Amino acid sequence: MKTILVTGANGYLASYCRMLNSDKFHWICMTRKDADLSDPESVKKFLETVKFDLCFHTAANATTALCEENPDLAHKINVESTQMIIDACRKQNARLIFSGTEQSFNGKVEHGPFQEDEPMNAVTVYGQNKAECEGLIESQLTDYVILRYSWMMGLSFPGIKASPNIIANVMNALLHDTPTLFTCNEKRCMTYAKHLAEQFVQITELPTGVYHIAADNDMTTYESAVYVAKQLGASEEAISRLILPNHDRYADRFRDYRLDASKAASHGLHFGTFDENVAEVLRDFNWKK
Repeated sequence: MKTILVTGANGYLASYCRMLNSDKFHWICMTRKDADLSDPESVKKFLETVKFDLCFHTAANATTALCEENPDLAHKINVESTQMIIDACRKQNARLIFSGTEQSFNGKVEHGPFQEDEPMNAVTVYGQNKAECEGLIESQLTDYVILRYSWMMGLSFPGIKASPNIIANVMNALLHDTPTLFTCNEKRCMTYAKHLAEQFVQITELPTGVYHIAADNDMTTYESAVYVAKQLGASEEAISRLILPNHDRYADRFRDYRLDASKAASHGLHFGTFDENVAEVLRDFNWKK
């Protein structure tokens, strides 16, 4: 059985992958208690204490606003600590499974769905950090899988805390009677995180390269929110009152971050469509039969 080091081990994707594949690997977890990513030297020291065959690197500061406010700190966390992980993988001859992002593309000018070999031109600091990491990996390692994620979604359950996503946001609006804005000037793929976790073994065995993890979606974020609300059985009155269109956000620069996942599909990985993913989430959590 191979040993896999997972960073950000308590995060949504990492904990989901660990739960569904607990018996497939010997897992070593790196959390904030083990190493502070804002101090790359502490990451280096921790890595010197463990031996592994693979590293699933999910730890990052993915909060776009925080990265914009403090780009130097974001660089330490997202790039300089990743360099320490690259160094450790090289020394241990270990395969790196790296968590990238849709934000490495410039959704403002070029429009998706983007394929893996299209040039990256990130607008956000977070996207720039991840794109820089990809360059470091490709120039220093020969055994790696770079996964560019779309917006991953799902709901929390014991042992798994879901990150903020479209389904949870719509549910919060409806259940707490809280009017909530959803942008009309953005298109993103939105993918049930369970599909990543269920196919994780196959993902670790992919040929070296870059792959997009995304369910097909042609709707704007606002249209997607309305769709979710309808699937939850919300009335037209409730939807018009609580699921509100935000025409101002990104009005000057429509964002289309959609990813083309056909390369992953050619290797037997499937993520379906947005509506299929929503239906599965709602069935899994007994919101819909």
